[in-house]
Amino acid sequence: MSESQTKNSLRLPAISARGYFADVVQSITSIAIGLSITLKYCFSKTVTIQYPEHKLDFSPRYRGIHEFEASKCIACDLCAKACPVDCIYIDYTGRGKNAQLTRYAIDYSKCMFCALCTEPCPTECIHMGRLHDLSAYSREEMVVEFMDLDRQGLRTPVPLWMQKEKLPEWAAAEKARVMAGELSPTASDADIKPPQSVKRK
Repeated sequence: MSESQTKNSLRLPAISARGYFADVVQSITSIAIGLSITLKYCFSKTVTIQYPEHKLDFSPRYRGIHEFEASKCIACDLCAKACPVDCIYIDYTGRGKNAQLTRYAIDYSKCMFCALCTEPCPTECIHMGRLHDLSAYSREEMVVEFMDLDRQGLRTPVPLWMQKEKLPEWAAAEKARVMAGELSPTASDADIKPPQSVKRK
């Protein structure tokens, strides 16, 4: 390949003056639209929820800390097999109908709250709860032993903030529910109606 052919192959395609200015106008327009949205939110009034004095509103299908019913578990191990990050630990004795659950733990330092563990459960003994603020002082404390909780009559761990004596009204009601071992309302309890099918003309 000659030098002149190389130069010709490296040349950019010619752009007309009309096309160039059309690109400039389009770029300025898109920047102006983006900045208008930014300025709209920049000067709008901010809304701050004073948590925990005021309750945070979550979607009815919100996936929080698990709630586990040990009495319904048949130690089938399907939830642990479905977990993509292997954060569920199950120990049991016996096989089949004689299986006896001895340990059910979830490592919340690994859990990504995908809810895949709840789908294959044949007895529906594991649910996604409403609590979202589980915290601990070490990695070991992030592993929740649900069998120990079951012996205390609990379905889900009690967060540190919920262990205080003085709580806002909504938090006290939530603590009473947790301490009583009651399950949180599910999406079906929240009266969620499926979207109506679109009628085609």
